[in-house]
Amino acid sequence: MTAGSARPALRRFPAAPWSPDSTQVSRRRFRALNLSMMLPLLVAVGVLLLVRQAQTVLDVVVLGLGMVAVVVAFERWTVGQINRVALPCLLVAGAVWPYGVLVIGGDPQAAYYALAVVSGLSVAQLPRHRAAAAVGISAYVAVVGAVGLVRHPDPGVSELLASVVIPTGVTVVLIGLMFPNKGFYDVMAELEEARERDAELAVMRERMRFASDLHDIQGHTLHVVKLKIALAQKLVHTDTARVEQELSEMYALVGDTIAQTKELAYGQRRLNLSAELENARNLMEAAGMRVRVDRRSEAGAGAIDLLAQVLRETTTNILRHSRATLVRIELTGHGITVVNDGVADDTLPELRGLATLARRVADEGGELTVRVEDGRFVTAAEFTAPSAARTDPPE
Repeated sequence: MTAGSARPALRRFPAAPWSPDSTQVSRRRFRALNLSMMLPLLVAVGVLLLVRQAQTVLDVVVLGLGMVAVVVAFERWTVGQINRVALPCLLVAGAVWPYGVLVIGGDPQAAYYALAVVSGLSVAQLPRHRAAAAVGISAYVAVVGAVGLVRHPDPGVSELLASVVIPTGVTVVLIGLMFPNKGFYDVMAELEEARERDAELAVMRERMRFASDLHDIQGHTLHVVKLKIALAQKLVHTDTARVEQELSEMYALVGDTIAQTKELAYGQRRLNLSAELENARNLMEAAGMRVRVDRRSEAGAGAIDLLAQVLRETTTNILRHSRATLVRIELTGHGITVVNDGVADDTLPELRGLATLARRVADEGGELTVRVEDGRFVTAAEFTAPSAARTDPPE
C-alpha cells in the first residue's frame, strides 16, 4: 500500500453522550405541598358553602358526601391515581348537584362546588376523550340548573346567574385551568425522568471507566508476566541468573499492580507519563522491537493521565496483536501518536479498550483515532481544549 493509492482505513470513536430515584422524591414533595396548602383550602371553602346552604340533617349528609368526593379525588390526584376514583367521585358529585338545585333550592353553591372540583381534577387526567367529557359535564351542569330555574315560581336574572351561568362558568373554568396544570406536571415529570436517566448514565459511565482502568492495570501486567514467564522457561537451564532477575521483576510488577489496584479502588490513582514512556520502551525492546521516542514538549495537566492510559493500552495492543519491529512514539503538548509496523492487512481489529478510552478523551475535549496507513498502524490522541493544552513543568 502506497501513499495516495487508497484512502487509509480510519476509525473515529464517537464521543460519549452528554452526561436515589429523584422522580419519586419530587413527586412526594409535590404531593406534600399540595396536601398541606391546597387541601385545607378546598375543605374550608366546601364547609363554608355547606353551612350556608344546608337546612336539614339530610342536606348536611348529602352535601357532605360531595365534600368527601372532593377530598378523595384530590388526594388521589396528588399521587397521579385520580383515574381510579374518577368515576365514583363524579357520580357522587353529579348526584349532589341536582339535589341542591331541586331539593334544597336557593343559591346552590355548595351543590355544584363538588362537581366543579372533581370534574376539574378528573377530566384533564383522562387518557382520551377529554374534550367530550368536558363538554358533557358542562352541559349537564347547565341542564340541571335550567331545570331548577324552570321550577322557580318567578325566575329572574339573579336566579339565572345562580342556577345556570355561574355554576356552568365555574365548572368550565376549573376544567380549563387543569389542562395547563397537567401540562406543567408532565413537563416536570419529563425533566425528573431526564435527570434520573442522566444520573443512571453517569453511574454506568463511571463503572465503565473503572472497568477500563482495571483492565489497563491488570491486563497489561498479566500480559507482561506471561512474556517474562515464557522467557524464563527458555532460560531456566542455560541462564539461571537471568531467570532469577525475571522472577524478581515479575514479583515487583505484581506488587506494583496490587498497589495500583488499591489506588484505583479508593480513587487515588494517577499515572506518571514519563514512567509509562520508559515502561513502554523497555517492554517493546524486550520483545525485540526497536523503539524511538520523540518527546517534543510536555503535555497539559488535563491530558497527562489520559495520554498515559492511551500509551499503556496501545503498548498492550502492540505486544498482543502485532508483529512489529519498529515503533515510534511522538509526544507533544497537545497529544500523543504511536506508529508501529507489522500490520498484516488493512483491516482494523476490534479494540475495545481504546474505544472506551476514546469516549473519555472526547469528554475532555479531545479525539482518539486509530488507522492503518502505508502498512503501519497509527494510534493518535489529540486534545484541542484549552484546559487540556495547558502545560506543566517537566516531570
